[in-house]
Amino acid sequence: MTYVAWILITASLVGMSCGMIGVFLVLRRMAMMADAISHTVLLGIVLAFMVTHSLEGVHMLIGAALAGLLTTYLVQWFQSKGVQYDASIGVVFTSLFAIGVILVSTSIGNTHLDIKHTLMGEIAFIPWNTVTLPFIGFEVPVATLTLFCVFLLVLGLILAFYKEWKLTAFDPALAASLGLPVVGLHYLFMTLVSLTTVASFDAVGAILVVAMLITPAASAYLWTERLSVMLLLSALFGVVSSIAGYYIAVWLDTSVSGSMAFSTGIVFVISFIFSPTHGVISKWIRPQNVQKTTLSKSTN
Repeated sequence: MTYVAWILITASLVGMSCGMIGVFLVLRRMAMMADAISHTVLLGIVLAFMVTHSLEGVHMLIGAALAGLLTTYLVQWFQSKGVQYDASIGVVFTSLFAIGVILVSTSIGNTHLDIKHTLMGEIAFIPWNTVTLPFIGFEVPVATLTLFCVFLLVLGLILAFYKEWKLTAFDPALAASLGLPVVGLHYLFMTLVSLTTVASFDAVGAILVVAMLITPAASAYLWTERLSVMLLLSALFGVVSSIAGYYIAVWLDTSVSGSMAFSTGIVFVISFIFSPTHGVISKWIRPQNVQKTTLSKSTN
């Protein structure tokens, strides 16, 4: 398979995984938690490296997941003590990310995990780090294989807990009254967010992860009010943004991850303007039609 194809496949896997998870973040009004977790997982990655002295392995996922859970717990703890939700996110996000940046700059400065790599990723180098699949003998980039496994995990958990997460997203009080483990489901979901974030972290960087977690879901929200359709549209918008962003990067000779993040914004603007229910044009046309109907009835 060609060099370009692996980049597009990898980015599309990020777009689908983050896009589907982002729907529940948007519905729960927790979009900024995506920004917080996508940065604070850096602390988990750094601490895992300091213990194992390796940037590869399951310990990275474990460290990132624990950092994501720590972020979630601290935000909720501060909120329970009277601190506003957005302020809690700001305090926890900046503090934990700053600790991670300090450790990267001081304790592990000789590794390739630097600040630029953390923010922008190295998606252009993905095809060069491959692994041979057993029994098949086919070489696949490590990042692509990892993200494919994460996508299957995301899809499997969403299908398994679709009704529960749907109910807790729209009416957590009702879910609790029905006996659902709301807190447990919440932390399971945030663990999934953390795992998806760190799996995407090395390949595409924090900027694209945040863009894919929030913007495709926000775009899909403008097109439909059905959760199942919203999940499909968000995943589709993630793929479209990945492909369009790559060719924009080639055209402008600029950052691939940055261009993909920019493409998510283009998709959102198009949705914001042309959405049949919430779009600017439809909102402008609807009063015009109502006015014409009223005038026609009054004339008759």
